[in-house]
Amino acid sequence: MSRLRALARLMKELEDQLVVCMRCGLCQAVCPLFAETGREADVARGKLALLDGLLKEILQNPGAVQDHLSRCLLCGSCAANCPSGVKVLDIFIKARAILAGYLGLSPWKKAVFRGLLAKPGTFNRILDWGARFQGIFIKPVDDLLGSSCARVMSPLLRDRHLKPLAAVPWHRQVGRVDTGPSRGGLKVAFFVGCLIDKLFPPVADATLRALRHHGVGVLAPPEQGCCGIPALAGGDPETFAALVRHSLGQFAGEPFDYLVTACATCAATIKKLWPVMTQDFAAADREKVAALAEKTLDISQFLVERLGLGPALPKPAAEPIDITYHDPCHLKKSLGVAAQPRALIRANPRYRLKEMAEADWCCGMGGSFNLQHYEISASIGRRKRDHILDSGCAVVASGCPACMLQLTDMLSQAGARVAVRHAVEIYAESLPPQVRSGRKEGT
Repeated sequence: MSRLRALARLMKELEDQLVVCMRCGLCQAVCPLFAETGREADVARGKLALLDGLLKEILQNPGAVQDHLSRCLLCGSCAANCPSGVKVLDIFIKARAILAGYLGLSPWKKAVFRGLLAKPGTFNRILDWGARFQGIFIKPVDDLLGSSCARVMSPLLRDRHLKPLAAVPWHRQVGRVDTGPSRGGLKVAFFVGCLIDKLFPPVADATLRALRHHGVGVLAPPEQGCCGIPALAGGDPETFAALVRHSLGQFAGEPFDYLVTACATCAATIKKLWPVMTQDFAAADREKVAALAEKTLDISQFLVERLGLGPALPKPAAEPIDITYHDPCHLKKSLGVAAQPRALIRANPRYRLKEMAEADWCCGMGGSFNLQHYEISASIGRRKRDHILDSGCAVVASGCPACMLQLTDMLSQAGARVAVRHAVEIYAESLPPQVRSGRKEGT
């Protein structure tokens, strides 16, 4: 009964939000999917028109509606440029939840979301085993990018060049981190995120190093889970709710000033989607969610706006390395954070920032979109890759580990010798060498 009430609430919210859309079509010009396919059904206006009769459509042809909704990157380009302020991402996520509630989750989604993702301990153990045995299935391709490909043709991996799992995830490398701030300073909770923890531990190291350099106390519990966006995008609000409650248990009772993350998607999910999609929580838990959302900042935003970067190292005698920057959709379009990561890059005198064309055009990753529609995802990604190569830079930075995966795939497949880094890694390189991230501390 509670599930039916939740679906009814989502349907009512959906109907209330749909009336705002004027069907002006301005979303066409900024939709990366429409730029590839030219199909009206792939742009926000087309999907919103479909959803306008959702109750009738899900009774007549629910599978077709679900297919249309799955063909969306959830990049937020349409919402960021909508003159009517239509909250397109909220609408699409609620619609996916309604459809999944009506149709039920597919067996593979149940296995992944409820069998693994909703259980962080089990999820970690499975991926630990995956890291040990991944060499059976994948082989190294590019030492600069750290990419690998499938040893044999695989329907899942296909032609992808992917980042292998880290031999040891970050949470096992450092254990529990709980350090106090310098006198009168700030303390932050560090939400690591799945991709950084399991694929990009150096990004977490750089984050910790930067925070310590500025005398910031850090809390990073080792039992953290996913922010919940894969389940939410997949139409599983039940797993999403379980993961939010898990995070509340990890962070809500701890004293800190801000919650920071180096994952653009995690930051946008916690700040924007947690409050919207937890309306069925008890009042006390809704207050905790609202408090965490209010405290959440991207790491570049925290370092630049709350701390200030301080004096940089002297300019080196050698010619600086040319670096360009890709704006993650969830960082710029959802959170309005674009200048701050560039400030981190400019703080390192070893690099010279050169803007690429269409720096804020979506890279095409889109999480599960990349798994379900890889050919379209890769086509969008190649457009981004070409802009990176045209910039002539030796390094491309970003603020999102999912974007870093897509950029790695596209550049590696092209044989391009361009390194992919996180903006906070570039900044951490500029810090005095005696500041170290350390291991096994706070345990």
